[in-house]
Amino acid sequence: MRVVLAEDLFLLRDGLVRLLAAYDFEIAAAVESGPELTRALAELRPDVAVIDVRLPPTHTDEGLQCALAARRDRPGLPVLVLSQHVEQLYARELLADGNGGVGYLLKDRVFDAEQFVDAVRRVAAGGTAMDPQVIQQLLSRRSAADRPLGGLTPRELEVLELMAQGRSNAAIAGQLVVTERAIAKHTSNIFAKLGLEVSDDDNRRVLAVLAYLDRDR
Repeated sequence: MRVVLAEDLFLLRDGLVRLLAAYDFEIAAAVESGPELTRALAELRPDVAVIDVRLPPTHTDEGLQCALAARRDRPGLPVLVLSQHVEQLYARELLADGNGGVGYLLKDRVFDAEQFVDAVRRVAAGGTAMDPQVIQQLLSRRSAADRPLGGLTPRELEVLELMAQGRSNAAIAGQLVVTERAIAKHTSNIFAKLGLEVSDDDNRRVLAVLAYLDRDR
């Protein structure tokens, strides 16, 4: 699997290259700036891109803007974005086109090799990998505003959070130590309460839930 990596900090970039290579990823390019990233994505057409949000020359949202432009040119290009902090606008903007194959992780997650590599693989396969802290903030924002999310039970909120991270019913059941049938029931109740179409497609479920959480902000 070919990866284009964009990270301006040398030590972190080198560490990510070594980590991905150890898990049999092919590093097509490892770059440190927005212009280099734009060229690499256009010329190398990787299977997945792992991109820091903030890159030179602007050190603002250069990496994200390069990723969005690349996905406009090549819809569905798998992109996993890394950020130092929870910045909900970036998560919403990345998910806005609805094509899937996207992820948003805090850089702290990089230090858990298994979790990070699993996220890269999930995104490369067209799935979604959202950082739990991003999901928690979206959920708490909706709950604090006393919107329809407040109609969910505590268990349904727990299932919704795990669902929004990109987990399947089987994975959620394993996490909560309950049966898959119980999770299926919770999922149906959640979609019914939120007025969302029921779907077994993990990526569509995540996008639908996040779209709901983001509307009428």
